[in-house]
Amino acid sequence: MGTSRMFRVFVALGSVFMILLIIFYWDDVGATHLYLHTSVSPGPKIPHPAPKLRPHTPRTPSFLSDIDAFVNQFLEPGTGEPTDLVPVETGNQSEKADEVYVPRREWKIHLTPVAAELRERQERRRRLLQEMCSNDSVSFSGKNRSFDDIPNKELDHLIVDDRHGIIYCYVPKVACSNWKRIMIVLSESLLHDGVPQRDPQAVPRELVHNSSMHFTFSKFWKRYGKFAKHLMKVKLKKYTKFIFVRDPFVRLISAYRDKFQQRNENFYQKFAQVILRRFANQPTPPATVDEAVAAGVQVSFSHFVRYLLDPQTEQGAPFNEHWRQVHRLCHPCQIQYDFVGHLETAEEDAQHLLRQLRVDNVVEFPTSSRNLTNSSWESEWFRSIAVEERRRLYRLYEPDFKLFGYERPDSLLDE
Repeated sequence: MGTSRMFRVFVALGSVFMILLIIFYWDDVGATHLYLHTSVSPGPKIPHPAPKLRPHTPRTPSFLSDIDAFVNQFLEPGTGEPTDLVPVETGNQSEKADEVYVPRREWKIHLTPVAAELRERQERRRRLLQEMCSNDSVSFSGKNRSFDDIPNKELDHLIVDDRHGIIYCYVPKVACSNWKRIMIVLSESLLHDGVPQRDPQAVPRELVHNSSMHFTFSKFWKRYGKFAKHLMKVKLKKYTKFIFVRDPFVRLISAYRDKFQQRNENFYQKFAQVILRRFANQPTPPATVDEAVAAGVQVSFSHFVRYLLDPQTEQGAPFNEHWRQVHRLCHPCQIQYDFVGHLETAEEDAQHLLRQLRVDNVVEFPTSSRNLTNSSWESEWFRSIAVEERRRLYRLYEPDFKLFGYERPDSLLDE
């Protein structure tokens, strides 16, 4: 009897032990490991605590660190809006006093929606781009190539802001100085008293067009090597892409006024002297722009147009960015822009865009005090240009007219 009783005790203890073992195993490993072929419904999502932000310390950019920075954006395609907001770190203030400045993303909750008219305007402009790019009757060099086929040197106008998930293709003579200022502020690439500059208008003019202030697609190859093109495509898919354009003929007039009617030594040496020799019967033009002004020698608008129409110009080098066609600068048939602004509606478009990007509480679009070249001046400027030359000039810029919805200037071309 004693042996039998002891046996029953051991069996009972063993059963208890096995039950406890199963319970612990179930809790630690999970039922799916016991029943591998049994589907288990997912439990409720438990929010994970936000990771504590580390103080930022200067470091040399690396491939992996930039990948991590990109992945952490968690952006929805084409919206520029985060799916998870980055929390603001709170803690002991005495400890914070010794920390290096930690950049903070600031998002604004809007209580009123964007006007339906502005949303419809953007929809029309985006739809027009898609239609023109798929329309065989609109043809231009490079239209049907893939993004992979675009040379790296032609990607230098695409500025990237990884902090807010923005890509801006800048077009000279279309308020690009002010938009570059905004990109500098948003990317926090300019410090003032140890913290990022917050006022776009306070960015020094000499830094606005300094290439070191902007991270462009053309710099990806140097940083990422063979991964560059792939990363470009990923960011083009995830980030909000915008561009501002202008009536092509008015943009040409503005470029001429800025670069040939002002004292610009660089443009005088690179372009004005060439134009004067070729079209103004000046075999030995003055050596400097000051000497040219003193002698009353100047490139006329007619000389400038003839320079653009001369095949020898493009054979020597591509058009300068200030008069190069927008479709050659920004590749609208390879890049699907989320926002297309027009200089003619710049104020409304700028407010709409900054709000869509959710940075209108961080920056405001600077207002320019300078007079803008007006489209009503076109007839006066083209008075000295022969009608046949006007038509040839229109054919040169016709893709830009059609892609961005600018009407053919019949009054200039059908005289």
